[in-house]
Amino acid sequence: MAFEPPRRLVRALGETAPDGDEWLEKLPEAVEQAVTLRELAVERVQVPGGRSSVVLLVRRADGTPAVLKLAPRRARPESEAAALAHWGGLGAVRLLEADGAAGVLLLERLHPEVSVRSLPESKALLEAAGTLRRLWVEPPSGHAFETVAERTGRQAAAMAMSAGDAQVAPLVAAAVAARGELLAAPPERRLLHGTFRQSKVLAGERMPWLAVGPDPVVGECAFDLARLVRDRVEDLIASSSGASITRRRIRRLAESLEVDQERLRGWTLFRAVESGVRALRVGRPRDAELLLEFAGWV
Repeated sequence: MAFEPPRRLVRALGETAPDGDEWLEKLPEAVEQAVTLRELAVERVQVPGGRSSVVLLVRRADGTPAVLKLAPRRARPESEAAALAHWGGLGAVRLLEADGAAGVLLLERLHPEVSVRSLPESKALLEAAGTLRRLWVEPPSGHAFETVAERTGRQAAAMAMSAGDAQVAPLVAAAVAARGELLAAPPERRLLHGTFRQSKVLAGERMPWLAVGPDPVVGECAFDLARLVRDRVEDLIASSSGASITRRRIRRLAESLEVDQERLRGWTLFRAVESGVRALRVGRPRDAELLLEFAGWV
């Protein structure tokens, strides 16, 4: 089959993955092998697609619609497969088959063109929060998932390299300090989606909304909710009342999901600064500007 990876994926791997070129070079062969092995009929490649994987809409031998996802090792596909298997379709897309070592997942077909983000903002936040609540379960015993402390430790170390920049140094210092306080006494340990936002919640058949694309991590719920706080950040920045909207959003989300408001504020700060500093590092200054301005409001 003729195959060309989506441009968004190519750009993203070029920014962050030293092994991106090698994986991309082998991707057409890997797609062909995965399709042939499972006797799949390819309908199309999903575009623009994600920044860490390629997704194909396929049909199984019996005609059932499905999704074939291939990801490089750095995207931790085996961890995604383990989380989806543990959730068992409750709140998340159902895992049909996985070869984590090869970075291949066969998933239930949802409606990729319809995400929660298509709803009005207040309704979108309500539906997204309800979906997220279903994912917060006890992790399996003996799990190998990364913890919030481990992930944010790597991120804090990378952020420290930008601490010499006078423009971002105060925000980096505040974010790192907040992390230290938050990790001192986490209130619970749950299996978290890890990269949850409105665009990660798609319309389904067996349930109205289901989460996709987790980068699972184990830790407190406020960490997971923090990424949702800054959804539609472009609209927030463009609004004259963006700062007050952000503070109200933190309060409402914390209340609706019974999460401590100050802990949510702290993780929102850390995650926004981390994303902003990373955007600067890989050459996306416009994204960095938006994220760091948002962080200043928190």
